[in-house]
Formats: sequence, structure tokens, C-alpha cells
Amino acid sequence: MQWRSIVIGLLLLRLALNCVLWFTFGLGFYQNFHSQKVDLYGENEKVAFEKPSWLNHNPQNGDSKTWSKNVKHTSKNSYLNYFEDGKDEYAQKYNSFPDNLKVKMKDMAKEMFYFGYDNYMKYAFPEDELNPIDCEGRGPDVLNPSNININDVLGNYSLTLIDILDTLVVMGNVSEFHKAVKLVIETVSFDKDSTVQVFEANIRILGGLISAHILLTDSKQPFGNVGLQDYDNELLHLAHDLAVRLLPAFENTSTGIPYPRVNLKRGVPPDSINETCTAGAGSLLVEFGILSRLVGDSTFEWVARRAVKALWKLRSNETGLLGNVVNIQTGQWVSKQSGLGAGMDSFYEYLLKSYILFGDKEDHKMFNAAYESIQSHLRRGREACNEGEGDPPLYVNVNMFNGQIMNTWIDSLQAFFPGLQVLSGDVENAICLHAFYYAIWKRFGALPERYNWQLQAPDVLFYPLRPELVESTYLLYQATKNPFYLHVGMDILQSLEKYTKVRCGYATLHHVVEKSKEDRMESFFLSETCKYLFLLFDEDNPLHKSENKYIFTTEGHVVPIDKRFREKVWKDEVVAANTEKPEVRPANTSINCNRIPDERRYALPLKSVYMRQIDHMVGLL
Repeated sequence: MQWRSIVIGLLLLRLALNCVLWFTFGLGFYQNFHSQKVDLYGENEKVAFEKPSWLNHNPQNGDSKTWSKNVKHTSKNSYLNYFEDGKDEYAQKYNSFPDNLKVKMKDMAKEMFYFGYDNYMKYAFPEDELNPIDCEGRGPDVLNPSNININDVLGNYSLTLIDILDTLVVMGNVSEFHKAVKLVIETVSFDKDSTVQVFEANIRILGGLISAHILLTDSKQPFGNVGLQDYDNELLHLAHDLAVRLLPAFENTSTGIPYPRVNLKRGVPPDSINETCTAGAGSLLVEFGILSRLVGDSTFEWVARRAVKALWKLRSNETGLLGNVVNIQTGQWVSKQSGLGAGMDSFYEYLLKSYILFGDKEDHKMFNAAYESIQSHLRRGREACNEGEGDPPLYVNVNMFNGQIMNTWIDSLQAFFPGLQVLSGDVENAICLHAFYYAIWKRFGALPERYNWQLQAPDVLFYPLRPELVESTYLLYQATKNPFYLHVGMDILQSLEKYTKVRCGYATLHHVVEKSKEDRMESFFLSETCKYLFLLFDEDNPLHKSENKYIFTTEGHVVPIDKRFREKVWKDEVVAANTEKPEVRPANTSINCNRIPDERRYALPLKSVYMRQIDHMVGLL
């Protein structure tokens, strides 16, 4: 009987210990999130965790947000007092980042880039992409023209090499940059029987060529002596040639919205569909606008701006929202879903970035109106990121005409939006949305292409090495200088090394749970993901220290904010617009840091109680 007494005594001791932990650290709520509330603040300042209320939204009843508006708080010290004496594990983990670790992470990001780049050059060039598992090159799928997942992007024009030209400069490798530029000049031609997506050719190829040309010809040379002897604007000529081959997409369309695809030799294919997504048609203005100014031809900016205005006129009169897919001939919306992810993301991004680059007040007006509609109809959760009760802010997919929710998933492309919020000055909302995506990353070691926030599970399981979360992490660090974001970058770097590195590069994750892989390394992994990771840890990069200010295109290409891009060398009343000096600060200026109070820069950007809430809501706790 003595052994039974011992066992019972141990059980009672364990139960008592659990009770002590529950009352001391508030751990008990992890066991039953959906059936109970647990208060983590003191008696006068409470945050309750309960079943998410993002579905409970009815704009037709005048409730444009689901947040709590009348929450009273005690002094700021109440939160800090609760976690004093080292009880806050989040602050312990994230509140500092040693300089030697920052150097280690910078080197790790550089090694990651060169492992992919060197193997691309060794096994794949001049083809478009590297298959990192089989160590082979990949070009268009000529045997299956309907394979648009491949053929929209790959045009048999050394895609990866062009896409990473400016990354070599950012990483300080001028000699390899010169070598790559010469290879592009000597080997690349767009006189190919390739049918490509206008959007992808624009952001990856046209943008890569323009960015590299500007870096080569910049008289200020902020990255050192980047100029190439005997360079005669060959990259600009290639960019112009490609843009001319893309122009047929804008012809024979009654709305001015372009066809989604063109054949580089023959123009729009005779069997081309009349449907395109909002982002695909409305995200051409940055590259086309810069090209117009570089070559002195208004045509490119004119067609791109006409497409943006045509889409803008089709927004809902009730909500101000746009849909996802539109018929370019009738102007009717084929998909009425409005969101921030695939099919819409870069449309909003380029409204703001076009204003920053060109100073056109109409672009700024459109962005502000779009952002107001997004905040009114897509945003769910509590009003304040760092105060009050309720669910964390989240942006959902809704019907463009009535704001009613259409599904319960978000996609990985939406992770770009916190970065755009930083550029617009809304750092607080950026902090909260970024934290939600980071929690998903922590759970899976990657971002699933679609995540169902109601089921707390992926809807679409693959991860093709996308850069959006890294981009927002970098921009938030530039805006706040908070070491939390260095930890996020380190987590991402380590996950990529652990789960995606293969024999000759980094491979797409086919299944973020099982970590099975696909034999593909898209060009944006090197041109964006590695670049943003490197810059995150490279405080002394010329891009951060230069008097020049830069902005990144949606493909991560470096473009200077230059007064010459606000001046038009043509006289064309149709294109002419009132320009002004943008008030929005570029991401690489330290002035953005002043948007967060000093006391917040040295604490967690999001209070631990809210971080814990988000971690629980994605199934981490």
C-alpha cells in the first residue's frame, strides 16, 4: 500500500504545482481557447481571449469595424508591472540582438544568396531558372503551352540572371555585377517565340534591366565605382525593346485594361482570354513610367496609367473596393472578391510607390481613398493594435459591393501589406498584421500559400520561397529599429536553411507541414528574399548610408527617388499631371524611426499579451 500512497502524493504535488503555474503565469487558458476567457492583466486592465469574432461583421448595419471602442485602461505601467522580474518570456527572447550575431546573420544571408546564384550560373544559365534538386536548368514548358504556372514567368531570356543584377550591387560584388551585365548584353534577346505574362515580364525583366541601368549610370555612385567601361546603354535598349513587345497587350481592348499575355514575336495570341486580375493590369506604372522618362517617350507611362484609371473607375460606388478579376472588354467583374493578396496586392502598392517616384497627386489621392476603403471594409479586430480587448487586427476577403466576407483564408502574398503600411506611415497597424504572419511562420517554418484562420490550418500547403514576410520585416525594422525584427529575420533564415536547402540551391516546399519539396527555385528567391534578409542585418550598407534615397519595386529592384523622374521630357497634355514633392518617407531613411515613440523602440513592438494571443490563435500554444 505504501507505493500507492507515494503515487497519490506525487499526483497531488503535480496538481498543486500546475495550479501555482496557472495563477502565476496565466498558462491555463492554453488548454481551452474556444470555451473560456482568461484575463492576463490586473483587475483594472484586462484582455480577454475567446473565439475569434472576425466573421461577426455587418457593414450594412453601420458597423464598419468589429473592434471595441470604449475600453478603459489604467496607466501604462500596469502592463509592465505584470511582467516584471523576468516573467515575460517574449521580452526576454526579443528585446536585444547582439552585434556579433547580426554580423553572423548577414554572412548567412550572403552565403544563402551565393549558394543559389553560383549553382544557377553553373548548372542552369542561360536558361531561366535552376532546378535545385536535379541541378538542371529550366525554361518554358514548350510541350504544354497551357502550363501557365511555368510559361507565364519563363520566357527563355535568362530570367534569374536579369532579376538579380541589382542584388549583386547591393551585396557589394561589383566585379560579378559587371560580369553578369556583359553576359546579359551578349546573350539575351527578346526576339523569342515565347508567350509570357505582361505583369511578370514587367516586374522581373523590365524592372531588373532598368534598375541595373540606373545603377550603372548614376553619377553619384553611392555603391562605389559601379560604372562599366564602354557601357553604351545596352540594358536600357533591351528594356525598351521588351516594353515595345509588351505594348500589343494594350491594343484592341475597349476598356484600356491590357490583355494578360503576349507572344514576344507575334503579339497577343489569337486564343487569348479577355480576363485579367487587378494587380496584373494595374501594376505596370512604376517600370513603364521610369522607362518613359529614361527614353523620352510618353507611350509607356500613358498606357500603364490609362489601365490604372480604367480599373479605378470600376470600383464599387458603395464600398470603394475593387474586385479581383475583370473582363477587359466589358469592364464587368468576373471575380467580386476584394482582398490584399493574390490578384490585388501590387495594385495598391504601385498607387503609393508611383506617387513617391513621380509626385503625381492623383496617385496619392487614389491610394488614400483605397486605403480608407480597406480599413473600413476589410479590416477586422480591435481598433488599436496595442490597446483594448478583442481579436488582433486582420484583413479578410470580402465581396467588393457589400463588404460581406467571402471566405476564411488569407494568402501569403498579403504579408507584403505591413511593408506598404510602413511606407504610408501607418506603422501601428503594420506591427499587428506582421505579427500574425510571423506567428504562422513560427508554426510551420514557412508561410503556406493560403492559411484558413477559422480552422487554424493551411488551405493551400506549398511555399515557393516567397519574400513578402521578409520584405515587411525589413521595412518595419527600418521604421522602428526594434531588435524584435532582427529575431524574425533570424528565424526565417534558419527555417530556410533547415527546410529548403538542397543539393544545388533552395527548393520550393510542396507541403509546409511534411516539408516535402518541389524541384523549383523561382528567381524572386534570389532577387528579393535573399536581398531583404541581407539588408536587414547590414546596417552599414550604402543603400542605408547614402544621401540618395531608394525605393523597391514590387520585385525588390532598387530604384532611386530622383527628381528627374518627376520631370517629363515630353510635351503631352494627356499625360501631364500636377506633381508635388511627396510627403511619404522612403524606407531607407532613419526619419521613419521617429514614428514610433522612443519608449516603444526599446520595448516589444507588440505587447506580450497580444503576441501570446496571436500565437494561440494560430495554434502555436
